[in-house]
Amino acid sequence: MNKIVSRVAVAALSMAFATEAMATEWNVSVWGKRRAFTEHVEKLGELLAERTNGEFTLNISYGGLSKNRENLDGISIGAFEMAQFCAGYHRDKNPSITVLELPFLGVNTLEEEVAVSHAVYAHPAVAADLARWNARLLMTSPMPQYNIVGTGDPRTTLASMKGMRVRATGGLGNAFETIGAVPTSVTATEAYNAMESGVVDTVAFAQHAHLAFRTIDIADWWTENLNPGTVNCPIVVNIDAYNDLSEEHRAALDGAVDDAIAHYLTNYGELLTKWEALLVEKGVQKVTISDDDLAAFRALAADPIREAWIADMTAQGLPAQDLYDLVMTTLAETRK
Repeated sequence: MNKIVSRVAVAALSMAFATEAMATEWNVSVWGKRRAFTEHVEKLGELLAERTNGEFTLNISYGGLSKNRENLDGISIGAFEMAQFCAGYHRDKNPSITVLELPFLGVNTLEEEVAVSHAVYAHPAVAADLARWNARLLMTSPMPQYNIVGTGDPRTTLASMKGMRVRATGGLGNAFETIGAVPTSVTATEAYNAMESGVVDTVAFAQHAHLAFRTIDIADWWTENLNPGTVNCPIVVNIDAYNDLSEEHRAALDGAVDDAIAHYLTNYGELLTKWEALLVEKGVQKVTISDDDLAAFRALAADPIREAWIADMTAQGLPAQDLYDLVMTTLAETRK
């Protein structure tokens, strides 16, 4: 009897160890707080847990693992398995995806943003670029066109924006420079303090970020139609961690991406429908930029910055023209 009991105990213990060995928990580094910008990561965690019976889970940390500008570095050394970052935070580390931050690309919807981003992410040169940091591009964090909030008298014309200190990163910062504004790349989490203290006059964000980082709370006005472009913020995974997944868990991760993005788009759409009411509630004036000024802005920023980007990236050995053309053809095909 003792032998039988011992064998049963050993078998039970072996099964417990086997179950534990099959379980996978990934640490995920994001920042700020849970918001529309991170809903696809949250949904991804839910879907993985559901579809693997709890064997594959995500431990999502809002700033507890790394600073947002250091997430790509953390991925490179395996400090965590998944992270979110924005290309404009360190353009030299991810030059290939900065094509998606060029001003006035003409992307009008979140669905179009997803399509062009994922097409670029799938390009071999882009995969190789991010692989230098042991990073595999998983999915984008689509955002609508940026607009600025500010304090004091509204900046209603391009002329009034000359000398304006604006929080704007990447290609957006370059665009504002063409009209005489002074961009600064403070992080999203620093934007409120920078605006409150007068370090910047204005902040360029998508709607969710104006809410999440409270810049809308101290704003007097908001440009409703400037739409100079947006920022590209991928979700990446550590290549070694991805390759170490079992076939089942890897398939679950890849298979959950489209559903996570669909959830994100639905959630963001609901936020946009509430935006107008929030402006009224907070007493924020809507500023409309004239068609003539918008045309002048595009003429100054779009073509020159694009051509300079293509020349610079080509000199760095990237197929820059191909990447830009890929964005344009994907945009055209998506609209069909």
